[in-house]
Amino acid sequence: MATPVHDVVGIGFGPSNLALAVALEEEFGTGVDAVFFEKQPAFGWHRGMLLEGATMQVNFLKDLVTLRDPTSRYSFISYLHAHGRLADFINHKTMFPSRLEFHDYLEWVAAAFSGAVRYGSEVVAVRPRDARALEVVVRRDDELHTCLTRNLVIGAGLEPVLPDGVRQGERVWHTEDLLPRLETLPPEPRRLVVVGAGQSAAEAVAHLHGRYPSTEVCALFARYGYSPADDSSFANRIFDPEAVDHYFQAPDEVKRMLFGYSRNTNYSVVDLDLIDELYRRAYAEKVAGAERLRILNVSRLVDVDAGRDGVRLKVEFMPTGEVTDLEADALICATGYRERNPLDLLGEAGEHCRTGPDGRLLVDRDYRLVTGPDCSWSVYLQGATEHTHGITSSLLSMVAVRTGEIVASIAAHTTGPATRVAQEA
Repeated sequence: MATPVHDVVGIGFGPSNLALAVALEEEFGTGVDAVFFEKQPAFGWHRGMLLEGATMQVNFLKDLVTLRDPTSRYSFISYLHAHGRLADFINHKTMFPSRLEFHDYLEWVAAAFSGAVRYGSEVVAVRPRDARALEVVVRRDDELHTCLTRNLVIGAGLEPVLPDGVRQGERVWHTEDLLPRLETLPPEPRRLVVVGAGQSAAEAVAHLHGRYPSTEVCALFARYGYSPADDSSFANRIFDPEAVDHYFQAPDEVKRMLFGYSRNTNYSVVDLDLIDELYRRAYAEKVAGAERLRILNVSRLVDVDAGRDGVRLKVEFMPTGEVTDLEADALICATGYRERNPLDLLGEAGEHCRTGPDGRLLVDRDYRLVTGPDCSWSVYLQGATEHTHGITSSLLSMVAVRTGEIVASIAAHTTGPATRVAQEA
């Protein structure tokens, strides 16, 4: 029997491809055949950092759908209404829900698309079947399965980064695994060290300091202090949909300038309220004469010796070069993420994708990879496009608009059911 050809195959099922699933349904109804492959056994988005009291840094109106279609039944407001909390949320007078509540919203939407998702499935190879279709090889339960697709959308998320020379182990973790890893510690650790200067680092420090009332918590970073995130009204225009057009059209030197100007909206920055709270705690302990929250600023790790029961660290105070030895129950690395290289996944299909002089993939404005003239199949990126589309490449702020643009492009480039439905709509 001939293998059926899907209209769309999505790699990953985080917020980006979840928003794509919604956009496909709302544009094409049941006339599009889409399937998504997700490595996790169930839907989850940064579960390791669902800390009590942590809030979103993104306005709830920048949910999966509202900037694309404010009338969508999959909006955060629709979620609140369905759960009988709309009036309560309005009375709360905030635009930034807790991370726990927003994750519950994402799970609520994901449940509506459970039939289109294959959880516990990892895409291990992509190769051209012919000029019209891609062959996607999927590992599930140690078995390989193959499907075909006209359009591939890569939304595999970001890759966690550890400091140079540091390896993950039983007592060395990235913050993406914070909550489950804490369950492996003694009930009251003696000392915990968090390295990093961004929002996740500060949230981890605050959480550990509150969770373990007798534990020394060390915040280690190269800066003099945490830097506040610029979320002012004018700065936030970098997250406007039209800003992507400006960035895409700009010369390379202007792209570099714009990216540099906007880094303090997202990278290695912390909400000012959280900075003030950590300073308040540190000062109160200094007044009391029992400093349990230690700020190791202008410092860096120079050596890490990790064992099964703890970790030995050498920390250099950079202005003087003085090195201090620390023993800790765990080292938590809040050292960010990096974009995954799509070519690592595309394999043979990547040989048909064009690159620029810098070796990076060429991407059209609609997030479609530039391919040779003999390819009628399409590959779209949700992420790994900072060099072409700017800082919102993988951020939630643009997910509703971005997926709408991808769906419009799929309708324009696909011959078959997706195009037919688009024409009939």
